[in-house]
Amino acid sequence: MTSVYLLLLPLPSGFLQVDLAVVEVGIGGAYDCTNIIRKPVVCGVSSLGIDHTSLLGDTVEKIAWQKGGIFKVIRQAGGREVHGGLALAPGSEEWGWDRPLCPDSGQGPGHEQGLGSCPAFTVWSRLCPSLASVSPLKHKGREAEWRFRPRSVGAREGRVEDPGRPSHSSWPMQHGVPAFTVLQPEGPLAVLRDRAQQISCPLYLCPPLEALEERGRPLTLGLEGEHQRSNAALALQLAHCWLQWRDHQDVRKLKVSRPSVPWPLPLAPVFQPTSHMRHGLRDTEWPGRTQVLRRGPLTWYLDGAHTTSSVQACVRWFRQALQRSERPSRGPEVRVLLFNSTGDRDPAALLKLLQPCQFDYAVFCPNLTEVASTDNADQQNFTVTLDQVLLRCLEHQQHWSCLDEEQAGRDLWRPSSLEPGGPAPLRLAPRGLQPCSSSSLVFSCISHALQWISQGRDPVFQPPSLPRGLLAHPTASNGASVLREATAIHVLVTGSLHLVGGVLKLLEPSLSQ
Repeated sequence: MTSVYLLLLPLPSGFLQVDLAVVEVGIGGAYDCTNIIRKPVVCGVSSLGIDHTSLLGDTVEKIAWQKGGIFKVIRQAGGREVHGGLALAPGSEEWGWDRPLCPDSGQGPGHEQGLGSCPAFTVWSRLCPSLASVSPLKHKGREAEWRFRPRSVGAREGRVEDPGRPSHSSWPMQHGVPAFTVLQPEGPLAVLRDRAQQISCPLYLCPPLEALEERGRPLTLGLEGEHQRSNAALALQLAHCWLQWRDHQDVRKLKVSRPSVPWPLPLAPVFQPTSHMRHGLRDTEWPGRTQVLRRGPLTWYLDGAHTTSSVQACVRWFRQALQRSERPSRGPEVRVLLFNSTGDRDPAALLKLLQPCQFDYAVFCPNLTEVASTDNADQQNFTVTLDQVLLRCLEHQQHWSCLDEEQAGRDLWRPSSLEPGGPAPLRLAPRGLQPCSSSSLVFSCISHALQWISQGRDPVFQPPSLPRGLLAHPTASNGASVLREATAIHVLVTGSLHLVGGVLKLLEPSLSQ
């Protein structure tokens, strides 16, 4: 079986001959270009966060409404499929209209009108000859809801639906494409539920991964981070639904104790993951997401987190990874943050979340691998200039300095010993060579930032030589000495997927070949 993972579908229908296409929405859902797919087998909505607020809205509830736009409904009418209110004859072209067709004839209530007087319907009738004529209906003193529907099973006619008139008993029942989501806050979960109910789309809540492990071996995930267990639970339900659609018989349901507390949505089935599912979870790799590269004294932690919730998950993963890492017997450790943020995101809020990691140095740079534009063909953003992105990096540095000063002020009043039962200190290694507070730098490109951080100690990333003037700043010069003498250097790269991609292009050149 062949499968393909696509972010966009710029190819004509039928160009890719695959058994399965996993299509990820780019931004939102309702108005995303991937939402042209009329009949998906199953839909899924992962954990929601605040992002792309200028397009999707500034609350998680507004974003949930956009995400719920991928839910689909299919109506059956006498051997014909009806998508979003348009009846299609067998073999006809798949034209659809997901919203009511509104008349624009200029006549007020009280006139007898049919859908034939609606310009939108006239256009779609020409595009899809299978559309039948529509009988007239009086408004009866109030506005009617214009919606094309089959009059009876097997009939080739439709009518305008009067909001005050009960639905015709012979009209076919609609059913939706099954959809799954994970546990969300109450507000966005209610929005998703309402969106699904509006089109009779069955929406299920994925049980936690522990429920699928109840009578079997624990599931091993190839992706690090506790938040990946939620993603894995959703992935298993989507795969299970697709296997059922293909009439696979090797997925056994489990009878487990249901929770006594009421759930806001029906729970998805609990089943025993197959060996293929187990291997898939274990062998999954996602470059740039909770990825660790160990290179001599340097350890690179790459995560393209760029929302509040994802940066919080990134911080948890990074701190846990540090606690699991081997401690050097002697010599200091250095922690470096490499960060950038773009678009309408709030960099101050994201940087504040990263402060508990106690970085010694914070480095900021644009999402450009090199200063020369010829080396950034796939990273060009023509909506901003180089001066603008560098100015944004300077703003990031200012935010970090303010947060650092606030933290230093709080530390003056903090007791020297931890309270019993409190969290263990993160810094476990001697810190003789490190500065008393974190310092920050801005570089003009990713390559210069990596050269300063690695100081030639990464066995794979070996640029010819440091550019002239790279160590002119006192912080850069003093920090270079610290980095050269450090026993271990832990570097977290986060804030932007494009930044992580540029870093991987330099650290793992084989990925871009």
